[in-house]
Amino acid sequence: MEKFGKSQPVTRVEDSRFLTGQGRYMEDAAPEGALVAMFFRSPVAHGEILDLDIEAARTAPGVHLVLTLADLEAAGIKVGMTGATMPNRDGSKGAAPERPMLARDRVRFVGEPVVAVIAETADQARDAIEMMGMDIRDLAVKTDVGPGGPVLHPEAPENRAFDWGLGDEAATEAAFAAAAHVVSLRVDDNRIIANSMEPRGCHAEMVEGRLHFSYGGQGVWALKAQLCEKLGIAPEDVRVTTPDVGGGFGMKAFAYPEYFPVAHAARVLGRPVRWMSERTEAMLTDNHGRDLSSVAELAFDADLRITAYRVRTRCNLGAYNSHFGQAIQTQLFSRVLTGVYDIPAVWLQVEGYYTNTTQVDAYRGAGRPEAIYVLERAMDRAARELGVSGAELRRRNFIRPEAFPYKTASGETYDVGAFDRLLSLAEAGTAGFAARRAADAERGLLRGQGLCYYIESILGDPSEGARVVFNEDGTVDLLVGTQSNGQGHETVYAQFLSDQTGIPADRIRVVQGDSDRLAQGGGTGGSRSVTVQTHATLATVDRMIAAFVPYLAGKMGVEESEVTFDDETFRAPGSNLTPTLLEAAGMARDDGRADLLSHEARATLPARSYPNGAHVAEVVIDPETGAAHLDSYRVWDDFGNLINPLLAEGQVHGGVAQGLGQALMEHVVHDGEGQLLTATFMDYALPRASDLPMIEFTSVPVPSTANPMGMKGCGEAGTVGSLAAIANAVQDALWDRGVRQADMPFTPLRLWELLNAEPVVAE
Repeated sequence: MEKFGKSQPVTRVEDSRFLTGQGRYMEDAAPEGALVAMFFRSPVAHGEILDLDIEAARTAPGVHLVLTLADLEAAGIKVGMTGATMPNRDGSKGAAPERPMLARDRVRFVGEPVVAVIAETADQARDAIEMMGMDIRDLAVKTDVGPGGPVLHPEAPENRAFDWGLGDEAATEAAFAAAAHVVSLRVDDNRIIANSMEPRGCHAEMVEGRLHFSYGGQGVWALKAQLCEKLGIAPEDVRVTTPDVGGGFGMKAFAYPEYFPVAHAARVLGRPVRWMSERTEAMLTDNHGRDLSSVAELAFDADLRITAYRVRTRCNLGAYNSHFGQAIQTQLFSRVLTGVYDIPAVWLQVEGYYTNTTQVDAYRGAGRPEAIYVLERAMDRAARELGVSGAELRRRNFIRPEAFPYKTASGETYDVGAFDRLLSLAEAGTAGFAARRAADAERGLLRGQGLCYYIESILGDPSEGARVVFNEDGTVDLLVGTQSNGQGHETVYAQFLSDQTGIPADRIRVVQGDSDRLAQGGGTGGSRSVTVQTHATLATVDRMIAAFVPYLAGKMGVEESEVTFDDETFRAPGSNLTPTLLEAAGMARDDGRADLLSHEARATLPARSYPNGAHVAEVVIDPETGAAHLDSYRVWDDFGNLINPLLAEGQVHGGVAQGLGQALMEHVVHDGEGQLLTATFMDYALPRASDLPMIEFTSVPVPSTANPMGMKGCGEAGTVGSLAAIANAVQDALWDRGVRQADMPFTPLRLWELLNAEPVVAE
C-alpha cells in the first residue's frame, strides 16, 4: 500500500488483528492483579428502602471495600448525575430530578445499582452481595407512557418530564382547516436494547499519583470532565483511555453510574479495580432505545401537495433523565422532521414521561430514525388513501434542486439534494415486482414492497482536532479525537492522510482514545466521525506543509513562494531536491528541528451535511404461520464524495441489519411489575445472517457544500431508512387482507394475529 487513489475501496487494516484474536478489548487491557467490582442491584422496579444491611459483606472473605451512596457522599463525591432537559411550551424548564450514582432511599427500576462491592475475585464479590439484606416497601409501578400513576419524582407531577413544542401551531392549524385532504396515522416505535458484542466495562488505577481510568466508550474527553467534576480531581491528574471497543451504537457515549464508584475505589485502595458487565446485567442497565408513540397528520391541497404536517408524540424516558434523553425525541427528532419534502407549516409536540424502566437514550440514529419512520409511514398511508403510488406522492412533494440551500420549517438548512434522481433509479431498479407478487400468491404467500426516502443530519461537535507526529523509526502517528467502535477508522483515516501527503498508509498509525495524547476531542456519534476528523486532518496537513516550506526553501536555495507540494513531494524550479514528507521529516530530525516533527490543528465544519437516499424492501409473509422474510433489499444512497466506498457500504449493511432487527424481531417487554421479561438471548431475538438477503448498495453522490471533502456521514443512514422501508413492505403485504394498523415488531405471532383478527376488505 504505497499510495491510495481517491475514493478507493480499501479493505480494513484492523481486521487482521481482530480476526486473529489480537484485538485488545476492555478485559484484555485490565491491569494485572486488579480487584473486581460488582454491584448489588435493585430486584424490584419501585420501592422505598427501609433498611440496608451490608455489615456481613464488609467483612466477607476477599472483600476490600463496600460502597453505598452515603459512603460516596462522605468522601466528598458529587453523586448526582445530570441529563439533558428541554423547555416546556409555557417557557418553564423540564423536570431535572436527581439521579444518584447509587440508590438514595428509593429504587426506581430493576437493576438500579444500590451497593458497590470490590473484592479479590468475582466469586468473592458475588458471595458478599448474597450476604446483603435489603428491606424494601414495594411501591406501585408505572410502565405505561402517559400521565398519571404512582409519582416517580416530585419534580414531575403526573410523571410528565416535559411538554415541548416546535413550529408554528397557528399556521399549521389554519392549513389543516383549509386542506382538501387530511391523512392521519398512529405510529408506534418499539423499545429495543443495543446489545453490543462487548458489554460495558471499565478499570481504574493510580499511576504515579494520577488516576488512569479506561472504559469501553465513544470518546474520552467528556467522561474525563465528569470524573474531574464528580470526584474533585484536577484535570492534569486524570488520564482517560479507551482500548478497542466491541460496538457502541450510541449506547456507550454516556457516563454511567458504575464508573464513578470504580474510580473512587481505585483511589481509596491504591489498587487497580475493574468491572465488566454481564449480559443480563447489560440488558437491564444499558440505556435502551426508541420507545415512543406518535400520531402523524398530513394536510394536502387538491394537487396532493403537502400544506402542513403535525406530529404529537409521547416518549418514554425511563426512570431518570439520561445524558441526551430529553433531547432525542425533541431536538434531534426535529432535525429531519419534514424529511425531503417541501412542507411550509409544521407543528411538533412532544411529551416525555418517566416510568419504572431503564433509561432511554441515543441508539443508532438518535431521533432521526424515529422521525423518518413516522413521516415515511404517514406518506405511505397517504398514498394509499389518495389513490396514487408512493413514489408519485413523494415526487410531487420533493424539495426541488433549484430550491437549495433550503431552510426547512423546523429550522434546518439543507445544502444540496437530488432526490428525484435517486428515486428514479430506485423505481427502475425494482422492476418486476408485480410478477413476483403474483407468483407468491399462487403459492399462498403474501409479498409486499416498501419504499422509504430518508434524510438524516450529522450531529455532534462540529469541531475536531488532529495531530501528525513523525517518529524516529520512520512511522507516523495520526492522533484523532474520535473513537472507533468497529467502523474502520484506522483504515479510512490512514487512507485519507496517505492520499493527502503521499505517506505510505502502512507507515501511518492511528492513535485514538487517550486524553493525554490529544487535549480535546468530540468522540464518536451522530455520523460525525469521518467528516469532522478528515476535516481536521486536512487542516493539519495544510499547517504541516506550511511549516515545512520555509525550512525546505532554505535547503533548496529558493524563495518560499517557489516551493510547492503535490500530495507526494516538495518541488521548486531549479532545484533537484524533491523530498517526500517522510524524507523532509528525516532531514529536519538530523538538523535538530524538533518543531517540524509534530503538527496539530483544529477545524470546525461550516455546516452540517445531510445524507439521504431511497431504500426499497420486499417482504414475503406466510399467512399460515405469520413468519415474515426479508426477500430483497436495495439502497440508493447519496453520501456525497466517498473516501472509502467499501467501508461506507459496510456501514449501510450494519445499519440495515439493526433496522431489520427492530422491525421484525427485537422488542423489550416488561411485565406489570416492571420486571424485564426479555433479559436474555433466549427471550430477546437478534437478527442473524440467515435473516438478511444480499443488500444491494448504489452510491449516487451529490457532493456536500458543507465541508471541503464534499462528503456526508454514513454511519447511521442504514438504520434511518430501513425501519420504514421494511414496515411499509409488511403493510403492503397485509393491505389486501384488510389490515390497516400494523406496528413493529412484525413477529410471527403478531402478524398471525393481525391476519386472523381483521376482516377481509374487498377493494
